[in-house]
Amino acid sequence: MATKYGGYMGRVCMVDLSTGKVCDYPWSDEERRLFIGGKTMAAKILGDNIAKDTKPLSEENMLVITTGPFTGTGTPSSSRFNISTLSPQTGIITSSNCGGNFGYYLKKAGFDALIIKGRAKAPLWLEIHNNSFKFHDARDLWGMNTGKVQEALDEVIKTRNGKARKNGKIVIGPAGENMVRYASIVSNERLAGRGGTGAVMGYKNLKAVTVSGNHEIQVHDRKKLDKLNKSWFKYLKSHPLTGDQLPRLGTAGLVSTMQMRGQLSTKNYNYGQYDDFEKVNGELLAEEFNIVNKGCLSCPIKCARTVEVNGKAVKGPELETLGLLGGGILNSDMYSILKWNYELDELGMDSISAASTLAYAMEANEKGLWDNGLAFGQTDEISQVFDDIAHRRGIGDELANGSKWLSEKYGGKEFAIHSKGLELAAYEPRRSVGLGLGYAVSNRGGCHLNGGYMVLLEGLSLNVDQQNPHGKPDFTVMFQDLMEAVSSCGQCLFTTYAFFPAPLISHPNSWYTKAFCKSVPYLGPVLRALNTFPQVACIHIPVLFNQSIALHHVTGMPVTFGSFFKAGKRGYTLERHINTRFGISRKDDSLPSRLTDEPQIKGDEKTKVPLEPMKSVYYAARGWTGDGIPKPKTLKKLNLDGLASYEDACKMFAEEKEGE
Repeated sequence: MATKYGGYMGRVCMVDLSTGKVCDYPWSDEERRLFIGGKTMAAKILGDNIAKDTKPLSEENMLVITTGPFTGTGTPSSSRFNISTLSPQTGIITSSNCGGNFGYYLKKAGFDALIIKGRAKAPLWLEIHNNSFKFHDARDLWGMNTGKVQEALDEVIKTRNGKARKNGKIVIGPAGENMVRYASIVSNERLAGRGGTGAVMGYKNLKAVTVSGNHEIQVHDRKKLDKLNKSWFKYLKSHPLTGDQLPRLGTAGLVSTMQMRGQLSTKNYNYGQYDDFEKVNGELLAEEFNIVNKGCLSCPIKCARTVEVNGKAVKGPELETLGLLGGGILNSDMYSILKWNYELDELGMDSISAASTLAYAMEANEKGLWDNGLAFGQTDEISQVFDDIAHRRGIGDELANGSKWLSEKYGGKEFAIHSKGLELAAYEPRRSVGLGLGYAVSNRGGCHLNGGYMVLLEGLSLNVDQQNPHGKPDFTVMFQDLMEAVSSCGQCLFTTYAFFPAPLISHPNSWYTKAFCKSVPYLGPVLRALNTFPQVACIHIPVLFNQSIALHHVTGMPVTFGSFFKAGKRGYTLERHINTRFGISRKDDSLPSRLTDEPQIKGDEKTKVPLEPMKSVYYAARGWTGDGIPKPKTLKKLNLDGLASYEDACKMFAEEKEGE
């Protein structure tokens, strides 16, 4: 399985927990060129192995853990790794990206990816060191929180080897063990947070994986890469977003901007502004609670906060947690959010889905649909509720299934804020309609990043008209595809924030910034041409977008901006193509009616998401049918026609329409 390309270890490993068998999984250089790595590589592996009747909680489902060619090369913010699987929360593919050091040490062990299938008969943990694979009894670790189990693993490894060994870890907490549908996998203090990856790991009776080794990570042209990295680091540190806002305030710094723009989800997305936002914003977090900034390996941005909870220095909350556990449930106590954030991490649970499910339950109680004792603004028992969810006790057993499941049982689908079963992030899309489209069409469900993160244009860094839908579908396609490609390399998506020239961000009132913002609704046809024929961009875009140049220096592959862009398009379409096996079509690209039918500002019809017309433009831009299914010619153009499920998808959709 050796490779001629730099940045790769040349091996993919498959572990079958049912049999204890370990083997190499074939992965060719042609596949490396087409699918690069990360979530795109994982999608190809899943697409080749899972059938349309595969259940998320089954031996047949796989956890596919992938690195990218940038991982371990010193490229800025390139310590990311990806975990993809069929989601127990949505029933379709989920991909969850994580920082920390597991990806780096997986490559040091000699592997680009790890595939886990089957199910162990009893709890175990897997230790990988170079070519050695050892299965250990994990019954003594079962029930431990994520921090404690990682400490215990280090102690075991030290005792058995006579000395400490640097390693990467992924673990689950009680939420994963009890198969909470939005349980996370944890690495250090970082989470592969979304879609229930931890529940799949819990079903497989796998408590943890540790990886270590002494393999060297080779690159194609180290001299040119180091020169590029030096200037790239400098540029990221000088950019107003990656060099000032994120290091100074972290993602929490967006709370105040969102409040100003009417984009801060409040009381379960009833409103877009929270009167007490200053008590839970990034400025207060930085001034009164932040101890020090931290970053992942090779990261110049250092966006992570460190705070003190119960006398211990721990990771602070991101924007999503602040927004959804602040104004989302009408809570203005900052310390409680710091505490809950830590508790959720220790339990191994996604804070976005946990908070949004809690908000749904509060509103269902308020409206008399479900007598559960939860109420907006009443937060004394929230820690106990989260613990009950993780252990599936009392009402926690139902809350563990997420807001979609609850709304199907108790009603209130209009205020169960999810798409495809995955709860939305903290950005209120009625004041960012491009992001509203992105939430709906995102492959993994209601995700702001997989949705293209149009809110960056619609108020967070630029002042493009938030309510104007024109041009937004084509921008969404472009942003989704570029971020897909960046993610496949193993790099943090925050590096893409620097794609917009610094003067546009630093001088919002300048003539050129205003001209750009006003031009966005009219740029759709231009972007459509690039989205349709990405290969025409046979250039690089130095400084603003170094990823394509870096990929060439790391791997030696012939790369241009256009081919890099096309690789992202291939990855995004591949995930959609696989999801059609499970019945995904236009009907599933949806938002709750609160966001599409009810104006955020009463009497202003523009303050709701005009989803259906935007979807039609989006599908056309992607080369999909009006039902949202990738066309055969689109699949062929992207080298995906070998995974033919188009006919099955069309047949399934026709049968559904006939039965309505």
